[in-house]
Amino acid sequence: MKPAPFAYHDPRSLDDLVGLLGRLENSKLLAGGQSLMPMLNMRYVIADHVIDLNRLPELAGTRYTDGQLSIGAMTRQRSLQRDPLVQQHCPVLTEALDWVGHIQTRSRGTIGGSLCHLDPAAEQPGIVALYDGQLTILGPGGERQAAMQEWGLGFMMPNLAPDEVLTRIAMKPWSEPHGYGFVEFARRHGDFAIVGAGVLLAVDAQDVITRAAIVLVGVDIQPMRLRAVETALLGQKANAGSFAAAAAEASKIDALSDAHITSVYRQKLAGVMTRRALEQAAKRAREARHV
Repeated sequence: MKPAPFAYHDPRSLDDLVGLLGRLENSKLLAGGQSLMPMLNMRYVIADHVIDLNRLPELAGTRYTDGQLSIGAMTRQRSLQRDPLVQQHCPVLTEALDWVGHIQTRSRGTIGGSLCHLDPAAEQPGIVALYDGQLTILGPGGERQAAMQEWGLGFMMPNLAPDEVLTRIAMKPWSEPHGYGFVEFARRHGDFAIVGAGVLLAVDAQDVITRAAIVLVGVDIQPMRLRAVETALLGQKANAGSFAAAAAEASKIDALSDAHITSVYRQKLAGVMTRRALEQAAKRAREARHV
């Protein structure tokens, strides 16, 4: 099947882009195209206008200033995997990207495209949620900011008006020595996650947890932070007992059910993936403390 007819637009500046968004109805933004192109071809999406973002270099690239890692929405996933700033300040993103599709899809796919498509199983929105990221959005009315926890309005429905575009993602890396972990369960490596878990963990010299962040993907319409579990871990030893208790709580979440996977199965996996990610993060936290 081929897409329904549409008009193609190729803006060369943000002003041109905003102008197009302000006057064109039923338009879609083309970033990496890894989700949009199949949806157009299968006519799940029928657009009158497709606006190509690939000639806007100001939307790509990373920078680290004032304790924040800022990533342009058009930055390719493969570029992020190899970016020294990401490897230094946010290595859990590098690790999560290993689970995203295959090298061909990562070479075209963008972090902003993943956030705006907002597939429940997507890894990149989960990492942004893990850091309580802030999103910069541009439209005819100028720029505005949105917290990641306010980004998902519904199933594959981001907090983005039809005449707006996501331009940058900002995350504040942890300054103290800490460990990280990301694990995922899928039918095959590169398939959509059934459940994935990301963890940041800091421990002191007595192996007591001083800070924790846990996120799950694939279990809800948007990434799920386990804030109650994070709080319960504080002051606990980073050992099998505390991680088993955290896993038990994670398995009590309300999880999605679909034609292939039941909510009960996802709940079980949520506990297993949480425990594995905590173990991975704790090992790295101990290593980081002795560097």
